[in-house]
Amino acid sequence: MSSVIKDWTLPYASHRSSVLGRNVVTTSQPLAAQAGLRMLLAGGNAVDAAIAAAMALTVVEPSGCGIGSDGFAIVWDGKELHGLNASGRSPDAWTPEYFQQLGGIPEKGWNAVTVPGAVSAWVELSRRFGRLPFAQVAQPAIDYARNGFPVSPVISTLWSLAVQKLGDQPGFAECFMPQGRALRAGEIFKSEAHARTLELIAQTHGEAFYRGELAQKMAAHCKANGGVMTEDDLASHKADWVGTVSQKFGDSVIHEIPPNGQGIAALMALGMLDELGIGAAPLDSVQTVHLQIEAMKLALADLQEYNADMDYMRVDPQSELLSRDYLRERAKLIQHDRASQPTYGAPQRGGTVYLCATDASGMMVSFIQSNYMGFGSGVVVPGTGISLQNRGFGFTTQSGHANEVGPRKRPSHTIIPAFAMNADGTPQMAFGVMGGPMQSQGHVQMAVRVLRYGQNPQAAADAPRWRVTGGRGVAVEPAFDPEVVAGLRAMGHDVTVEEGNGVFAFGGAQLILRDGDHYVAGSDPRKDGQAVAY
Repeated sequence: MSSVIKDWTLPYASHRSSVLGRNVVTTSQPLAAQAGLRMLLAGGNAVDAAIAAAMALTVVEPSGCGIGSDGFAIVWDGKELHGLNASGRSPDAWTPEYFQQLGGIPEKGWNAVTVPGAVSAWVELSRRFGRLPFAQVAQPAIDYARNGFPVSPVISTLWSLAVQKLGDQPGFAECFMPQGRALRAGEIFKSEAHARTLELIAQTHGEAFYRGELAQKMAAHCKANGGVMTEDDLASHKADWVGTVSQKFGDSVIHEIPPNGQGIAALMALGMLDELGIGAAPLDSVQTVHLQIEAMKLALADLQEYNADMDYMRVDPQSELLSRDYLRERAKLIQHDRASQPTYGAPQRGGTVYLCATDASGMMVSFIQSNYMGFGSGVVVPGTGISLQNRGFGFTTQSGHANEVGPRKRPSHTIIPAFAMNADGTPQMAFGVMGGPMQSQGHVQMAVRVLRYGQNPQAAADAPRWRVTGGRGVAVEPAFDPEVVAGLRAMGHDVTVEEGNGVFAFGGAQLILRDGDHYVAGSDPRKDGQAVAY
């Protein structure tokens, strides 16, 4: 079997090498990656490793996720691909009228919180595929919380920004401002409350979180602070095995979780790029970047118009939005020499952490969990360490829209794990790019780089990125080639070069590519992360 990788060079600012091995974990925080590796060394499989890393990330990277996050996963079990949607639904009292009285959906506080689903993802993945006892998988996270760990640099910066924004939210200061401020890089963070909560979740396989002591505490805190989530709302939650939606891209088939996630936008863009024959021009050329931007703009216009809870969508994502006939017509709107003003089409009926883990048996896991905006809603339930997402802010109040806020409904979601299969049905790559609306755009850039151009995963993670910002707007990182920026502007793109740390706007990628009898991994230098293997 020939290698997918045709280019092992490291042409960008970071010169990390790809990590190779038969058992691999890559995450956005080294201690979490090592938590996963410990499970593999203990005889666990890739799912055990992924859960251990995910639980640890709620402790060591609270700027991106918490016990009150949502989660999604794609799992190759060695024979079949599975998709898990563990995002939560809205409280039963969330009617359009409720938010009219509030003046809209808030970004912070309990009225931004949907039922948190990450715990159900851990439990369900362990139940169906795990090899080790759930309590053993939880232990690294419990140890980090109880005994403390030194805060890493990028996370400390995000922590500081969150304190300025969320420091007044109920429970936040008690948990995340132990000295009355954000912790600085190298300072030790401990949370005994977080450790006890994780122990209780492990002992009860999540029952305490959705139907027991922790659910009672969440509901009581919500009521005391002006929210309407109840114990019944928490008890009604369940994670759903939903399969995947897919799109052919060259010799690969890319898989994403079906809506309410935004993964269909990446698939639509890749389908258009396939129709346009991307790959003829050099990888980092003006023409290659231009085509990706134009396809992404059209895909995001469709996403904004149609994406919602699957039970409320007006179009079918696989047979309509991902129809090759529809994408062929959308691709015809792309001019090879001019930027366009995107509009949605009319198909005819026919603050996030991402990680991946693989093992020598062939199991591969693509997993993502998130608070949404950094520390999420800012709400932390006192005495528990449970910080809660603000996924409710993903709804719209536009009357009649498929994603209009309503009771027991999943909002349109930004977080998406991705998976690539070979055309012969064998697994190829688990990958993801955390970072809000950057995620589907990042998936396109990773797929083009690795699967169309054969770039090694670490170089693909290192490469400077672009991000569409609306209309003809495009943001690029400072490392972008000035000649490419000038070429894009000449085509009519409104290009902004964004200074600063790319993690804030251009996301963080993690990738594991299967290459014969081993794996090749890359971890984004914009984050504190690490790929580890043996």
